[in-house]
Amino acid sequence: MNQVAIFFSVVIGLFLVMLALMEVGWRVGVRRRSQDAAGAHVGLGVIDGAVFGLMGLLVAFTFSGAGTRFDARRRLIGEETNAIGTAYLRVDLLPAASQPELRDDFRNYVDARLGYYRNLGQDNAAAEAQLDRSVALQRKIWAESVAGCEKVNFSATTSLVLSSLNEMIDLTTTRAVALETHPPTVIFWALGVLVLAGALLAGYGMAEAKTRSWLHMLIYSTILALAVYVILDLEYPRVGWVRIDKADHVLMDLRTSMK
Repeated sequence: MNQVAIFFSVVIGLFLVMLALMEVGWRVGVRRRSQDAAGAHVGLGVIDGAVFGLMGLLVAFTFSGAGTRFDARRRLIGEETNAIGTAYLRVDLLPAASQPELRDDFRNYVDARLGYYRNLGQDNAAAEAQLDRSVALQRKIWAESVAGCEKVNFSATTSLVLSSLNEMIDLTTTRAVALETHPPTVIFWALGVLVLAGALLAGYGMAEAKTRSWLHMLIYSTILALAVYVILDLEYPRVGWVRIDKADHVLMDLRTSMK
C-alpha cells in the first residue's frame, strides 16, 4: 500500500470514528439528561474549552510547521539548481580536454536527480537506483574536477571549482534531511486523540437538543478530517494532492540549457 492510500485510509477512518464517537457522546448525553436534567452540563464548560482549545492549538501548530517545511523544501530545489548551474559554468576554468566528459557527467547527474524525485513515493526502488547513480556521479565529477585543477595548477581556479562542487554535493544531503524532517510521531498521535476526544465531547454537548443534527456532525467530522489530511499532505509533498513537483521545472530548465 503506497502513502496516498495510507493517507486516505487514515482520513476516512478518522472521519468514520469521529461520527461514531459523536453518536456515542450524544447517546451518553441524552441518558445523562434523563437522569439529571439540571446537572447534566454543569461544570463541563471548562473541560470542553480546555480540550477544544488544546486541539485547536495543536492543529494550528502542526499545520504551521508543515507549511514551513513545505516552503523550505521548495526553496531548496532552487538552491540546488543554482549550485549545479554554478558548478557547471565553472567547468570552463578547467583544461579544454577535461571539459567534454565533465559536462556529460553533469548532464547525467541532473537526469539522475530528476529521476530520483520523479520516482520518490511512486516507485521507491527506482528512486533508490537513481539516488545511487547520482552519488556515483558525484564521486566521478569530483575526481575529474580535482584532476583538472591539478593540471591548471592555479589556486584561484581550484578554489572556485571545488567550492562550487562542494556546495552542490552538500545540498543533496540538505535536501535529503529536509525530506525526512517531520514532527515526532507522538505529535500526530496526540492530534488524533484530541480530535477524537473533541468529537465525543461535541456529541455530548449536542444532547441538549431533542434530536441529532446530522448536518453539524457531518460538517465537523469532514472539516477536521480534511485538516488532518492537508497536514499529512504538506508533510509528504511528493505524494498526494499538495505537491512540490512543479518547482522541479527549474532543474528541468537547467538540464535543457546544458548543451
